[in-house]
Amino acid sequence: MLRLAARTLRHRKGGFLATFVALAAGVAVLMTCALLVESGWRHQGDPHRYGAAVAVVADRDLTVDGPTVLGETERTTVLLPERGGVPEKVAGELADVPGVARAVGDRRLVVVTTAAPELPTTGHGWSSTALAPHRLQSGRPPRTDGEIAVDARLADGTGLAPGATTEVVTGGVSRTYEVSGVVAANGTVGGRAALFFTDAHAAALDPRPGRYDAVGVLTAPDAGRDAVLASVRRIAEAAGATAYTGEDRGLAAEPDSAAARSLALGAGAAFAGYAAAVVGFVVAGTVGLSVRHRRRHLALLRAVAATPGQVRSMLLAEAGLLALLAGAVGVPAGLLAGHQTRDALVSRGFLPDDFAVRGGALSAAAVVVTVAVVALLSTWIAALRVTRIRPTEALGETAVEPTTGGRVRLICGVSCAAGALSLTALTGATDGQTALGAAMGMLYLFVLGVALLAPWINQTAARLLGPVLRAVWGDSGYLAAANLRANARGMVAVLTALVLSVGLGGTVWFLQDNLERQTVVQSREGVLAQYALTSGAGLPASAAAEARRIPGVVAATGVRRTSVVVPDRLEPQTVPAQGIDPLGADRTLDLRIRSGSLDDLREGAVAVSTARADAAGWKVGGKARLWLGDGTPVTLRVVALYERGWGFGDVTVHRSTLDGHTVTGLDDRVLVRTAPDADAEGALTELARRCPGGQMVDTARLTGELAEDVAVSGWLNKTLVTVLVGYAILAAANTLVMAALSRTRELSLLRLVGVTRGQVKRMVHAEQAGLLGVALLLGAAIAGVTLTTIVRAVTGAAVPHVPAVGWVVLLGGTAALALLATLVPVGRVLRTAGVEGMGVRE
Repeated sequence: MLRLAARTLRHRKGGFLATFVALAAGVAVLMTCALLVESGWRHQGDPHRYGAAVAVVADRDLTVDGPTVLGETERTTVLLPERGGVPEKVAGELADVPGVARAVGDRRLVVVTTAAPELPTTGHGWSSTALAPHRLQSGRPPRTDGEIAVDARLADGTGLAPGATTEVVTGGVSRTYEVSGVVAANGTVGGRAALFFTDAHAAALDPRPGRYDAVGVLTAPDAGRDAVLASVRRIAEAAGATAYTGEDRGLAAEPDSAAARSLALGAGAAFAGYAAAVVGFVVAGTVGLSVRHRRRHLALLRAVAATPGQVRSMLLAEAGLLALLAGAVGVPAGLLAGHQTRDALVSRGFLPDDFAVRGGALSAAAVVVTVAVVALLSTWIAALRVTRIRPTEALGETAVEPTTGGRVRLICGVSCAAGALSLTALTGATDGQTALGAAMGMLYLFVLGVALLAPWINQTAARLLGPVLRAVWGDSGYLAAANLRANARGMVAVLTALVLSVGLGGTVWFLQDNLERQTVVQSREGVLAQYALTSGAGLPASAAAEARRIPGVVAATGVRRTSVVVPDRLEPQTVPAQGIDPLGADRTLDLRIRSGSLDDLREGAVAVSTARADAAGWKVGGKARLWLGDGTPVTLRVVALYERGWGFGDVTVHRSTLDGHTVTGLDDRVLVRTAPDADAEGALTELARRCPGGQMVDTARLTGELAEDVAVSGWLNKTLVTVLVGYAILAAANTLVMAALSRTRELSLLRLVGVTRGQVKRMVHAEQAGLLGVALLLGAAIAGVTLTTIVRAVTGAAVPHVPAVGWVVLLGGTAALALLATLVPVGRVLRTAGVEGMGVRE
């Protein structure tokens, strides 16, 4: 059968082209997503920063116990947004382990050098030079608080040398240091440049006193590695940290690596799931339609004594060969797209420069097998009906197209529709990721329900549209209505692909627009201050106090942005948060308080968004248990609930609650409100000038910058959604072309019995108008229900924002492509003489 299948493919290239295109495009899309996942799984950062250490103890993630299912507690691990610290005493415990020569604590300070402000740089204590290890290239180690040593990259780029002076901004303060020496690492150290203070000065500058960023373990030459590592892991676990060894040390050395790994794994896996569902719909519909169009050929095989098993084996062999050929084309295309996706993610700041596309063999194997399985299963299902009938009935069976499906199909379709409606209620009762997951499940259940019920939908629509088609197109409309009724089952794949493209695009794309719009609108309407002091290096807490002393200033509020980990119904989530000084905050911020008051916000208290409070079950006066950005668990008293969580974060705490728990320990901005007739701009500008890197801006500019940031954040979602919708639309056009070309005999017969070429064209126009109208109506209805439900659940808005241009582009583009994919091949068919067309094989 394999040889027969190969010969069939060779002699019927045109008939298999549509299936091949669907399979190859599906492989390429899935390959891109799988390659992103595999690259994230293999990404471990650059371990050379801790090249001399046999192990590094650090706290980079948080493991939270979830619900208990069947007697087992589910645990979820989330990346810490502010990097956890290791208590200083752990270094002493590690140093006492037999076989350990030294346990070196490393502090990682956020610094900016005025000599090279564009070069990412971190500050460390001098003792951490033993971890790379570094060696003195010139000069000597720093000995006083006014001295630093710089690495070769910083020195080469700026001309710094022993004896030179430079300014370093850290902790929101600019200080002048003398360069005591230049160091170079043994080997290549990637990531950021480094400068080194004395250990005592580094400890004084660290915003998290009493904790190291990481502790590197150096072993004696004769130490037993396994025994040392076992002891190190035990001490790390007791301290709530992790012992990183081997290549994993890069995840401890470069925190951006862990974030990049998490993003690549999360985004790749999420979109691979969506892509797999879309590809499954498309491939199943295309393969099924291809088999149905060959029913005369298959019936003839049955009539000449081919057994059902032989016919099925031949069809499965054809599908398998097509899947392999599609893999040969789709895998290289996916590799190319994967590299382009990586470059785009790096250029927009989602991934670090050292993130590389790795692997590919594992992804290729998984994707090709997945697509092949879908194709084989679809082929087997489509072949069942043809191969089950008796040989004497086979040819007669193909003369009349079955109008609807069986009872099982009807029951499954109704069940899917009922399941989608039930998820509508679930989505409305939840929020956040739970609501998003339920909404996507609802979308796919709706589409699956349409696919299963499509024969009945098409037949009903044909009956209802019959009078309209006849009124508009006359006799051609009558023929079109008759064709739609008779070919109700044959148009299942077309209807499904069109509904999927409109439903998916209308839901996911416009959902992103709504989230972006809600964030910007809430921020714009909630900021009451006219001015803001900002600095890329951060602002000290004293900046807000100094602003309040300026004549004409009514209120000044320091804002410190961070993220916290909060419990949820299914698993903990990382949500944006802010720390503020509540003194006069009601004059600079309007969070739209629903209950409680920000006047009660002090250390040990918290205000939360209404959406987050509903999800976590928090109420005013109750306790809220959460984890700060560095993983520190806290239990805070809820003093207020507010509505503008998208614009200002789901959690608002007193600024002192965050002291010692953020990487910089600084404010991101100071919001300043002045009296209507006050002239305080000059004094505010002078205050900003005294802050390193500071500037005074209008708060409207902050909203504009936020809009740009949100648009960049939404770029990834929109890009991948565009790919999926584009694939669905391509599949719809592909299916329409295949369906149009398969009508050569039908249209030729109509012309032989007296129907003119113009009447045939008008009939096709009427058919497409009816089919497109039903598909666009169903797709828009599904998108409308899904989008409205999820926007209400996630943002609280009763009516989603849908740009008119967006709907015109989506619906108009889909309709135009569908019409083009039908009229062009039909025009080609009509150029063939009727007598010749009747002799054309399927």
